[in-house]
Amino acid sequence: MDKIERKKKKEARKEEYNYVHKIGDICPLSHLKINQVGKVINFNFENKALRRRLLDMGITKGVEIEIVKISPLHDPFNIRLRGYELCIRKDELENIECEVIK
Repeated sequence: MDKIERKKKKEARKEEYNYVHKIGDICPLSHLKINQVGKVINFNFENKALRRRLLDMGITKGVEIEIVKISPLHDPFNIRLRGYELCIRKDELENIECEVIK
């Protein structure tokens, strides 16, 4: 990989972590920052087993999810919902659409 490609990848990662969503915006759950709360609107999973597992853990439409912690390398995320905390990988959170509440 040459220097130009590495620089482009680095800039893309930097932009990814600079998302700023306001109340009422619709975005993937992985774009929320620490202490932001989102309400689940939709799932975009092709893998039905993964979708079923997330539903069994309590991630359903209409549930409010708060981002508690994000690991230093931005994977996984610690989220709080329904009175408990859960640790989920970023690629799974990208497939969950939410509306920013606070």
